[in-house]
Amino acid sequence: MLEIAKSDILSRLRFDNPWWERGAQGKVAYQDKPRRKYFGPFHQAIVDLSVRRATVLMGPRRVGKTVMVYHSVRALLDSDVPPDRILYVSLETPIYTGLSLERILNFFQEIFGHGRETNLFVFFDEIQYLREWEVHLKSLVDSYLDCRFVATGSAAAALRLKSNESGAGRFSDYVLPPLTFAEYLMFIGREDELITKTEDAQRPGTFNFSTPNIEALNEEFVNYLNFGGYPEAVFSEEIRKDPGQYIKSDIIDKVLLRDLPSLYGISDIQELNRLFTTLAYNTGNEVSLETLSKSSGVAKNTIKRYLEYLEAAFLLKRVERIDQNAKRFKRAVCFKVYLTNPSMRAALFGQLDGNSDGMGALTETAIFSQWQHSKMMTLYYARWQSGEIDIVSLNGEDQKPTWAVEVKWSDRPYNVRSELDNCVDFVRRNPNLKQPILVTSRTVTDENVEFKGVSFEFRPSSIYAYALGANLLRHFVVAKKKNGASVSSLPNLSK
Repeated sequence: MLEIAKSDILSRLRFDNPWWERGAQGKVAYQDKPRRKYFGPFHQAIVDLSVRRATVLMGPRRVGKTVMVYHSVRALLDSDVPPDRILYVSLETPIYTGLSLERILNFFQEIFGHGRETNLFVFFDEIQYLREWEVHLKSLVDSYLDCRFVATGSAAAALRLKSNESGAGRFSDYVLPPLTFAEYLMFIGREDELITKTEDAQRPGTFNFSTPNIEALNEEFVNYLNFGGYPEAVFSEEIRKDPGQYIKSDIIDKVLLRDLPSLYGISDIQELNRLFTTLAYNTGNEVSLETLSKSSGVAKNTIKRYLEYLEAAFLLKRVERIDQNAKRFKRAVCFKVYLTNPSMRAALFGQLDGNSDGMGALTETAIFSQWQHSKMMTLYYARWQSGEIDIVSLNGEDQKPTWAVEVKWSDRPYNVRSELDNCVDFVRRNPNLKQPILVTSRTVTDENVEFKGVSFEFRPSSIYAYALGANLLRHFVVAKKKNGASVSSLPNLSK
């Protein structure tokens, strides 16, 4: 049996790294595509040589991880890093199967005569295709102190779980979520046209947002819900014509039918698929293990495991319930479920328009999806016999509610004030809750509404979704500059 020749491996390395031959001025793949707003802090972590850690970029499929790696290569070349000190390897390429990371690195060093102390930038794309990748990467970080290692991977379950076990203190992880609504508007070139931005005098570094054309902004918000979470869908007219085929076959099916079964040894793939389909249809709604078991035909204990797998793969997020006094339940039998990207629901069950019945739940899903890089650690929903509040943030110290948001894709609560009774009830039971209470609408903006002694602010859902993406990302960048400080307890950035 023939083995892959060393010369073939070296030839492939040269093919994958065309800047070795073309030089710094040569074109790099995807360099003409716009950069995601997450690129700045990600690239800064790569060039910060004072921190001896590998940078691990995680996230769901097709959100732009590989493109961001190539953007980093372009930025390194533009900052006068010699082309022969940058290595890119996609471990999905069959020729690298069975090779250790160090063996690949040694081939690179051999080609150019690099010593162990040479400053190198090494990118391992799709690293989950290497068994026990985290052991290999940790060894490289410990052994090659002058090299910067970057890894990406879509199989978030393997990346997250194994990184926590074996890479403690060696890896800095970044999660690249689907496009935020702010990024979507930037990508289609309508951000400046549809968004007006002014800095908040009371909160420097935080901005207030409005729009000169709410109908046009809402039209783009609906487009965002249907296909806008994926960069390729935004740029490709063919994909936009049939986003269901692209998203379902290339993203959902690969995770459900290949990644998760291979990671966890799942034998009944159709069982997992039925559960996910049920959850996707109910995004933005409260579910329970009991009702899920009955509707999907899957045992409750199995559902618990599957939910963990689906969350680890960045397909969905569970949000815990609290009661009217903001108390958490000892046994969380009910919870809300959100797709991490609202476009997945449209792909499975058809696109919506602004008047579709499912717009309320999908709007709520989109707003929760803007919070992903903050990990939604302090966000809950409150529900009791006579009412519900969609988003409640609890203080990390005493677990008291700090702010709340009621999400609507309707102007009705502005005109029928009795629909705000649930908010009034919750405020009276939790007097420390910050006012005004934000209620999102379809078109109404009003910062000064009083009802039964409670202050309310109405703001269109599209503006709120934009503001979350823009302000959270800005605070995320600041936090990363402050030694990776957490942004999970950010205030209600609703302006």
